[in-house]
Amino acid sequence: MRWTIRRTPEGNAARPSQASPAVESGRPHSHPLVRVVDEIPELDPASRPVLVHALDGFLSAGQAPRLAADHLVGTGGRVVASFDIDRLYDYRARRPAMSFVRDHYEQYDAPRLLVRLHRDSAGGAFLLLRGPEPDNRWEAFCESVRAVVERFGVTRVVQIGAVPMAVPHTRPIAVTPHASRPELLTGESPWRGELRIPSSAQSLLELRLGEWGHDALGYVAHVPHYLAQLDYPQAALALLEEVERGGRLTVDLTALRVEGDERGLEISRYLAGNSEVSEVVAALEQQYDTFREAETSGSSLLAEDQPMPTGEEIGRQFEQFLAGLEDD
Repeated sequence: MRWTIRRTPEGNAARPSQASPAVESGRPHSHPLVRVVDEIPELDPASRPVLVHALDGFLSAGQAPRLAADHLVGTGGRVVASFDIDRLYDYRARRPAMSFVRDHYEQYDAPRLLVRLHRDSAGGAFLLLRGPEPDNRWEAFCESVRAVVERFGVTRVVQIGAVPMAVPHTRPIAVTPHASRPELLTGESPWRGELRIPSSAQSLLELRLGEWGHDALGYVAHVPHYLAQLDYPQAALALLEEVERGGRLTVDLTALRVEGDERGLEISRYLAGNSEVSEVVAALEQQYDTFREAETSGSSLLAEDQPMPTGEEIGRQFEQFLAGLEDD
């Protein structure tokens, strides 16, 4: 995966983008890809819930979105919308598991993409979209989520995700905030300029919702790359702390903090017996601290600005160099 950075005078300011054809369609609150429950007494017209989405797939390092969603809701929750997974899922790319018992098949783990109604720790209602990230028909998926948003009067849509990064687990977890409007941001992005990155259904959803006039924001936790394949509750904790602020939810994080402490002890015991990995972590710590010191002092890790020679000056120097070779 290749990321490129383009320096721009505006930094990370919002930029206009080409809208989807559905922006001006004025379609009703329905879509063939999603079935929405008609009557939900628990959601009165004045509830104006928040929709949180944690999809499995591209932005799932350390299983942080799954862990965060599990902690956020526990189990259960009434289904209020279900998506036509057969039209969104690539079964051959991500084959669902099933059981073979002696001489027959049973217990097929069918993928499902659902929106459930839950309550936070203070009793407030919110919606949670969970399931696999769609493999295809991203634009149609975005329009179907829009139908859910407009059907239930959702005030804002909050995305949570995580990516592997070259950072040490011994330092605070960085979180990249993003939003369809700058006013929605609850933190400062660590990035400057423009990043060209692989897209995802989640990122396209935020872009389209913003174009359609709906508030959308999200958070991406930076997970140490050497822990990206493990369950990393520390990243889930960092995400839910942001969801509390940006999503205006109340979440009891006590149990998740305990899980994070236990996982931290496990990692420390492993590093104590593995000198090679410990050296890698030490190098990442030095790199992290160097960047933080430069950021705090306002200095730069790049070379100091110097006058750049013109093309003619470079050409003359190159000609002198060639002439010197001929003399030799």
